[in-house]
Amino acid sequence: MRQFTLKEKTKILLSFPVIIASLGYFVDIYDLLLFGIVRIPSLKSMGLDADKVGTMIINYQMIGLVLGGIIWGVFGDKKGRLSVLFGSIIVYSLANIACGFLPQMNFADKGTIYAVLRFIAGIGLAGELGAGITLVSETLPKELRAIGTSIVAGFGVLGAVVAQFTVELAGSWTTAYFIGGTLGLLLLVLRISVAESGMFKSVKENTTIKRGDFFSFFSNKTLFLKYMRCIFIGVPIWYGIGILVFMANQFAPEMGITSINPGKAIMWTYAATSLSDFTSGWFSHVLKSRKKAILYMLLFTLLGVVLLLFTGRKSENMYYFYCAWIGFGSGFWALFVTVAAEQFGTNLRSTATTSIPNMVRGSVPIMLIGFDYLKVNNSVIHSAAIVGFIAFSLAIYATLTMKETHGKDLDFVE
Repeated sequence: MRQFTLKEKTKILLSFPVIIASLGYFVDIYDLLLFGIVRIPSLKSMGLDADKVGTMIINYQMIGLVLGGIIWGVFGDKKGRLSVLFGSIIVYSLANIACGFLPQMNFADKGTIYAVLRFIAGIGLAGELGAGITLVSETLPKELRAIGTSIVAGFGVLGAVVAQFTVELAGSWTTAYFIGGTLGLLLLVLRISVAESGMFKSVKENTTIKRGDFFSFFSNKTLFLKYMRCIFIGVPIWYGIGILVFMANQFAPEMGITSINPGKAIMWTYAATSLSDFTSGWFSHVLKSRKKAILYMLLFTLLGVVLLLFTGRKSENMYYFYCAWIGFGSGFWALFVTVAAEQFGTNLRSTATTSIPNMVRGSVPIMLIGFDYLKVNNSVIHSAAIVGFIAFSLAIYATLTMKETHGKDLDFVE
């Protein structure tokens, strides 16, 4: 393994691709979680049911993420990583600006319009993280790869914290959407000077190599198992966010809490996630293992979930404390996406790295359906526990059985 001086490390880790990917993910997270923050005030202001219609809109957004993950992933392997960084940001920025005009839209049911706009935003948001992580993974030396992607994710998830403060300071959910969309369009200008991945250029020149074949993940047993393991590893992260955090207000009555602000729950979760994302790459580097780092963080998150659900009555601030605990444990998100990039060859790397995190996000509608179904005959707490047991069991199994990729050379094809 090559040794770098502190000056060399700083220069590499603060290079233009890392900075641009970090800023891009920051705007991505701001726009992705903004609906979760303004769900209740925005829907109530338009006379809509915050829980029923809100769940539908979240599902639409997550389905958009799944579809977008496939589209942008394939696009990134066929046309290049930069094409995704440009195209995706235009789509989700314009969709978010349109959400700001919702109160003035009277040509159809507001809930339906809102859902369609979040679906379009989801498609756009799906491309940001995967393309950024792929580009950084292929640009940085393997010794610093995990630390570089951790910087991208650590800075990026602060977008959720800024989104909450923006809503509070702006005093209007529509203004928050306008700001998010504008930030995306401004970032678009900065991306003009980013260079394409050298690994992708070399593969592109070889016309005999098939690139961006999404269906190969399902027609080849080895690729399928790798693909599914990567998805399973990330599911507990969005179990925590999609159920315990987004739906925090549903847990309040059973825990003896008068009221909970889901926006604050999101803010505290992502503030802790940001800190953890910054350190997860270093943690993996010290352990010299992606698997061990992810497993330890999974177990830490699981402990937080158990304590949140089964330690009796709580105060509002105590709920936020456990959200922060779960957020800190979920800071292996950067590591999980890095592992996805390291598992697959250059000709399928963008397809895998972009679609896998969005498949994980897309598991939220499935978990919410299961959660709502279980609530018919069980308490909210027990329903959440059952869904969580399944999510964590799959993740721990996948982590234990996946191949170690620490220090792996990425210049290969499938």
